[in-house]
Amino acid sequence: MGLRGRLLAAFAYVLLLVIVALVVPLALNLISRAEAEAEAHAQSQAHLIAAAIAGNMQDRAELRRVARQAAGDLGGRVIVVGSRARVFADSAGRGLEGRSYRSRPEIAEALAERRPVQLRRQSRSLDQELLVTAVPVLVGGKATGVVRVTQSFEAIERSGRRDALALVGFGAVALALGLGAAWLVAGSLARPLRNLAGTARSVADGNLEARAAREGAREQRELADAFNEMTGRLGGVLEAQREFVANASHQLRTPLTGLRLRLEAAALKAGNTELERELAAAEREAERLSRLLNGLLTLAREGGDPGPGRPVELDLLAEEAAERWREPARRSGHELVLAGDGDAVAEASRDDLLMALDNLIENALHYSPAGTAVTVEWSQNREWASLAVADEGPGIAPAERARVFQRFYRGASAASQPGTGLGLAIVDSVARRWGGRTQIEERRPRGTRIELVLPRAPGFDEA
Repeated sequence: MGLRGRLLAAFAYVLLLVIVALVVPLALNLISRAEAEAEAHAQSQAHLIAAAIAGNMQDRAELRRVARQAAGDLGGRVIVVGSRARVFADSAGRGLEGRSYRSRPEIAEALAERRPVQLRRQSRSLDQELLVTAVPVLVGGKATGVVRVTQSFEAIERSGRRDALALVGFGAVALALGLGAAWLVAGSLARPLRNLAGTARSVADGNLEARAAREGAREQRELADAFNEMTGRLGGVLEAQREFVANASHQLRTPLTGLRLRLEAAALKAGNTELERELAAAEREAERLSRLLNGLLTLAREGGDPGPGRPVELDLLAEEAAERWREPARRSGHELVLAGDGDAVAEASRDDLLMALDNLIENALHYSPAGTAVTVEWSQNREWASLAVADEGPGIAPAERARVFQRFYRGASAASQPGTGLGLAIVDSVARRWGGRTQIEERRPRGTRIELVLPRAPGFDEA
C-alpha cells in the first residue's frame, strides 16, 4: 500500500472512530427521547380529553366525537369508560360500547387510585406491543370515568429509528466529505515523494541532469534539496571517472600499438622456434590488452550522447564478423554458422555493433566445448531488429543472468576461463546506448542464446 493509501486508511480509521463515538450515543438518545416524547404527548392528550369531557360524561355523541378527533391526532385508539368501567365511547366504532373493561389493569388502577397510569404490554389480539395511557376523569375529586389511549409501540420506535437513521446518514456524509478531504491532503503529501521517485528513476537510467522539484512541506523540500545536491555530486564524480578512463585508455593505445609492432618485427627476425612462440604469446596478450582498452573506452562513453545513428545492415555485419572469426573458430574446433532471417537493418553505430558482436562470438567460442556450433542470427519485425549469438555451452544459471552484464562479473562457468568480465557489460552498454536491450535465453538441450535487440532503422521494409 502506498503512502496515500496508508494516510487515507489512518484518517478513515480515526474519523470513523470519532463518528461512531458521537453517532451511536446520539442515535440511542434520539430513540429514547422519541419514546419519552410519545409517552408524554399521549399522557398530556389524555388529560386534555379527560378535562374536556368531565362535565359531559352522559353525552355519548359528544364523547364519540371527541374520541374520534383525539384518535386522529394521536395516531392511536381512544376509549372512554364510565365509573363502572363500561365503554361509553370508542374511536374504533360502537361495537364495544356497554362492554366492561374492568379486567384491564390500567383502567382498574386509574379508577381505584384516581391517578394516571401508563404502561407497555403485549396485545394478544393485535400481536404487537402497545403503549397504554389511562387518565381518570375527575369531578369534585371523584373518578367518574377513564380515558384510555392505546398506541402501537412499533410506530413510536419507527419514528425514533427514522431520526437515528437520519443521524447515521449525516455521519456517512461527514465521513465521505472527510475522506475526500483526506484524499486531497494525502495526495499533496504523496505527490512530492512520487515525483522524487520518478526523478530518482530518471537518474538511475543515466539522466544525471534530472533534478527533483522543490515542493510540498518544509521537510519534503529539504529532502529534494539533499537529493539534488547528491545527484550533482554523483554526476561530477561519474564525469571525472569517465574522463579519467577515456584519457588513460587513449594514452595507453599509442604505446600499446607500438609494442605490438615491435613484437611482430621481433617475431619476424627471430630464428629460434621457442622465442617465436613466446613472442607470439606476447603479441596475443598485447591484442587482449588492446581489446580491454577498447572496452574501457566504450564503457567510459556510457551515458553520453551517442550522436545520430546510421542504418546498419545486420546480415552484412554478421558475415564480416564471421569471416574474421572463422579461423579462430577452426583452431578451437568450432563451427561458425550464419542463420539469418532475411534482411535486418538497425539504427546504430556500425563500429559499436561490430565490437558487441565480436564480444558475443568470442564468449561463445571460449565457453562452449570443441566440436559444437556457434550460430550468428539476425532478424527484424515492425519495430525492432535483432542480432544474436547462440552456443552449445554449459549455459548461464538463471540466478546469474541479471549479473553477467555487470562490469568484471564472471559467472561460475567462466571462473576457470581467461577473460576480463567486460564482454557482456560492453554488449549491454552498446544496446542501451542506442535505445535497445540485451536478453538471455536458455537453449535446449543445452547452451545459451544472447540477443541484442535494437530499434529498426526507418524506411526499410520488414523482412
